[in-house]
Amino acid sequence: MKLVVDENISFAKEAFSLFGDVKLFAGREIKNEILKDADILIIRSVTNVDESLLKNTQVRFVGTATIGTDHIDLDYLKNNKIAFADAKGCNAFAVAEYVLTALIKICSDEKINSEGKSIGIVGVGNVGSKVLKFSELLGLKVLKNDPPLQRKNPDERFYSLEEALQCDIVTLHTPLAFEGEDKTFHLLDEEKLSQLKDNSILINTSRGAVIDNNALRKLISQKKLKVALDVWENEPDVELSLLERVAIASPHVAGYSLEGKVNGTIMIFNALNTFLGTNYDFDFTLPEVKHNLFEYNQTDFDIDEFNELLKSIYDIESDTNQMKKMLYFNREDRVKYFDEMRKNYPLRREFNNYRIKLKSDKLKNFFEGLRFKVIE
Repeated sequence: MKLVVDENISFAKEAFSLFGDVKLFAGREIKNEILKDADILIIRSVTNVDESLLKNTQVRFVGTATIGTDHIDLDYLKNNKIAFADAKGCNAFAVAEYVLTALIKICSDEKINSEGKSIGIVGVGNVGSKVLKFSELLGLKVLKNDPPLQRKNPDERFYSLEEALQCDIVTLHTPLAFEGEDKTFHLLDEEKLSQLKDNSILINTSRGAVIDNNALRKLISQKKLKVALDVWENEPDVELSLLERVAIASPHVAGYSLEGKVNGTIMIFNALNTFLGTNYDFDFTLPEVKHNLFEYNQTDFDIDEFNELLKSIYDIESDTNQMKKMLYFNREDRVKYFDEMRKNYPLRREFNNYRIKLKSDKLKNFFEGLRFKVIE
């Protein structure tokens, strides 16, 4: 059996070689001719899976080690009896921690007191629900917007998109859908973006095209928005004039924790076992984090100290500095650089790997809610 696997998947060669002959390729290099004699295709989000990719191949299982499926023609797979598996929720904590880190960084840099601020969470699924919990720990007033979830839970309190956009902070966690009742392509178009409050914070870690990037570029300065973007329309060909204006930028890596990536591998590994009727086992144990003890020296929450603590775990400013080097590259080089940043990204470790010593028990629930191990 031959498996074609994205080289950016953790344990790709080691784990999937149990099933057969593994060939590794960069995600954007996986083309129809490569799959002519492949039985299994395992990818991440940069490979578009449709008829042009799979036509006249013998592929009978497609797995994506990611949470989104907008790059997959699900109807084509179903009509051609090709099995499919995704990894929904695999990196939800990683993305939520990215959102928290970006928010705290902006608030610290801009001297914004987060106390009493409101946050509109657009999409309250695997990621958005965790962002919601983190937001409540920060004392933010949460307005959740999620029409599909609202239809399933009519007794829960949800808010309209217009209400969510009036918050001090807006963060997006929707899938990308190009049509239908819950279409999210350009969900935030020029008209919706114009509803954002002046000086508000906008964070997008969902998909780039959920926001009309051209409209956002025009409105950032006009409305004095503080914007954090991990995803971009037309990746990897990022709009430079937008990149120049955002406060925080990264190359679609919000979910790139080691835990998140390995969780994705495990989920597809298990799905492939189920599909083939096999029972292969692989040791996915991760190494312990060295130097994982921090001290928090304030008895009350201090946004600047908390920002410094988060920086010790994940220096989001470094990602921004690396991204903004693209401003000086020609198109061909910056497209290549975007993918190289993702391929060579130094994977973060999630908060539950770290211990923290507090001066007071006052913040114990806060840090434990973020999954830190509090040391008495």
